[in-house]
Amino acid sequence: MNIVFLGLSITSSWGNGHATTYRALLRELDRRGHSVTFLERDLPWNRDNRDLPEPPYGSTCLYEDLSSLYRDYREDIIWADLVVIGSHVPDGAKIARWVLDHARGLVAFYDIDTPITVEAIDRGDVDYLDPGLIPRFDLYLSFTGGPMLDRLERHYGARRARPLYCSVDPEQYFPTDENVVWDMGYLGTYASDRQSALDALLVEPARAWPDGRFVVAGARYPDDLDWPGNVARIEHLPPGQHRRFYNRQRFTLNITRAAMRAAGYAPSVRLFEAAACGTPIVSDRCPGIDELFAPDREIVLADSAEDARACIRDLPEERRRELGDAARRRVLAEHTSAHRARDLEDYVAECVGVAEVAV
Repeated sequence: MNIVFLGLSITSSWGNGHATTYRALLRELDRRGHSVTFLERDLPWNRDNRDLPEPPYGSTCLYEDLSSLYRDYREDIIWADLVVIGSHVPDGAKIARWVLDHARGLVAFYDIDTPITVEAIDRGDVDYLDPGLIPRFDLYLSFTGGPMLDRLERHYGARRARPLYCSVDPEQYFPTDENVVWDMGYLGTYASDRQSALDALLVEPARAWPDGRFVVAGARYPDDLDWPGNVARIEHLPPGQHRRFYNRQRFTLNITRAAMRAAGYAPSVRLFEAAACGTPIVSDRCPGIDELFAPDREIVLADSAEDARACIRDLPEERRRELGDAARRRVLAEHTSAHRARDLEDYVAECVGVAEVAV
């Protein structure tokens, strides 16, 4: 297939999780023989923080504004077998309308932030998706599965809402022989609706265990946050350093954003990355997580600081290793970028099959 993506960013992972997802998916689609083009708005923030300026798979093109997009890539859009428009693309609603009016192939919307998008639609303040366009997409691809898919179809008129979760490339994430530095770590950009869980499941255990070693990596944390002395801070960690980061932890922490937790079935890419590295995971509790990983066998679910502290301090080493190994087996069996690429191919085949029947 000839596939064109219009996404928030693939060249810069600074302050967003979209780039990691697009990189894994496009790399695998390219491996599978598809012709893949990624179109990205040349924003100042991304321009100043590019950690992969020229992805070594497919073709990545930057455009300055809507006029240059419409002028320079009109033919690419018209003749693509599939155009995928991602969430949070600047002027995304205008771009989607233009693509739907010109594309001769299939058009999909890829919502990496589905619960947040739905909340914004209900408030009437989303600028990257006009809800009136939802019924026009051939596919509504969602980072969130479960009941949200039914809601997208029944309430918003999506033709086909299908899950396309984040994934991990097992060639990039795997166990290594790094020396363990931290008892627990967390990787994630600051979000106010995650901070209370971070305080409960990492900061408070750190205060209660002064001899423990902790780390929080991620951008945009307020300067006035009071970190205990045994919590190290890393402002930004490029994807190329994630594998080493996870392998240097005894446990890693997964925290779900409030909207994602309320909707459920919304795994984080960090969850899969850590699991692929064989790093045992402590996570907050949210609907659907027990369908991704088996509690107490592949993941530890913590409801309080006491739960988290007891796990990282008291779990026998053999049991800790078993957790990491089991999580790695699960992610390799179900959540790699190869699985997601095949999912996308299957969804396209479904659309094409429906069209052929209609003809």
